[in-house]
Amino acid sequence: MNNKALSQYKSVDLNAAVASASPHQLISMLFRGTLEALAKANGAIERKDIQLRTTQINKACEIIVNLKGSLDLEKGGEVAENLDGLYDYMLRALIEANRNNDIAKVKEVSGLIAEIAEGWSQIPAEEHNTTAVE
Repeated sequence: MNNKALSQYKSVDLNAAVASASPHQLISMLFRGTLEALAKANGAIERKDIQLRTTQINKACEIIVNLKGSLDLEKGGEVAENLDGLYDYMLRALIEANRNNDIAKVKEVSGLIAEIAEGWSQIPAEEHNTTAVE
């Protein structure tokens, strides 16, 4: 019973955070969610837990698809185009990681997401609400 209550509490807390978040913060949350799913997938590969690995890699892929969908290719120019291609690469790498139980591919995608997230966090606060999602 306690686990169910904790899960419901976390869900309400997350929903509240999402409802009050700026577009910039939402993208940051997606990066964090991707990194968390990939860390869990990494652990699942080490433990040979195929079901958890698949679930977490699929979750990471869904988030990356959402990140890709948030790109404004017209306003974002070359940066958005480069991210679009990089997200495509990550999706292919994760499909391969899932198929081959490849921890190196999961770690590679984690590193790429972490690098993008770091760059995203460096955007000045005054540009958070005025900049197109790139």
